[in-house]
Amino acid sequence: MTPKRPKAASVTGVGRPTITQIAELAGVSKSAVSYALNNKPGVSPATRARIMAVANQLDWRPSKAARALVCNRVGAIGLALNRPARLLGLEPFYMEFISGVQEVLAPRDILLVFKVASTLDEEMATYRSWASAKTVDGVLLTDLVEQDPRPAFVRQLALPAVVVGPQPDESTVARWTSDAAAMREVVRYLVALGHRDIARVAGTANYLHVQDRSAAMVDEMAALGLAAPTILNTDFSEEQGIQATRRLLSQPERPTAIVYDNDVMAAVGLAVAAEMGAQVPGDFSFVAWDDSLLSRMAHPALTSTSVQVHRYSMAVAQALLDLVDGGQPDSGPFGQPGITVRASTGRPK
Repeated sequence: MTPKRPKAASVTGVGRPTITQIAELAGVSKSAVSYALNNKPGVSPATRARIMAVANQLDWRPSKAARALVCNRVGAIGLALNRPARLLGLEPFYMEFISGVQEVLAPRDILLVFKVASTLDEEMATYRSWASAKTVDGVLLTDLVEQDPRPAFVRQLALPAVVVGPQPDESTVARWTSDAAAMREVVRYLVALGHRDIARVAGTANYLHVQDRSAAMVDEMAALGLAAPTILNTDFSEEQGIQATRRLLSQPERPTAIVYDNDVMAAVGLAVAAEMGAQVPGDFSFVAWDDSLLSRMAHPALTSTSVQVHRYSMAVAQALLDLVDGGQPDSGPFGQPGITVRASTGRPK
């Protein structure tokens, strides 16, 4: 039997092209069009190709409402951050992180629903609201803390989730960078330059990834026969980065190298050193974290750990989409962080 020849692809009137129009122009049934457009079996490769050709000519786009009914999906994922909104505008990590997530979502026409929460309770209330209203298909959980209630909470809500950071338990999908390995490499690099007194301006003390960095720094320095480092915890902000740097540079026994837990604090640390008449790297060596554009634009340019934030966030987003789709998402460490050496480090005097 000779298949029907598709009609010329033209549509009169205005409005969204319909499955009925595509079926008429392709010379097939509406069910065949539905199978082809939803990438389901039931049509031959030749028929599928003909239907897709007509759909492309008509500039057909899937209806989010229809897709939600058919696939039980709303086409959105959620990201709620429990950090001050003013800090997020200054934090290069999250700008790069969101950019990578969007690169994965955009081609699939999936939205990122973003919320800034002022407390943990507010963040968890957001998840409850999203789950109840079916606002999102899944969520990304960041900045896990000790005994964090969020992974179990979203499981109770039947809300798929991927943790951005160390895996809290075997039942939770997580992708993380090896903060401990990166910190050990930083310590070994500074010691190889001749530094023996190394301090750190760290992030929030109860964050698991900050704790991993602290434990690795203490262990590595002890293994190298050095005294325990001075570690000052902050909220990652420029204000507290300034205060911590001033405190370290004002001590009678000052460190010769300082490791910062983000680029923002390292950059303002350079300003504090200049204000106090110190030279970097002449008097002090500074190491930043995350290797954003800010590290490259600082003067002097900042030596930094390199964790490929953009690619990392793409892997995280893909893991969540795979989980939502019922697949087997990748869960585990991502990449191997290294150090990008620039002008802010050198041998101590």
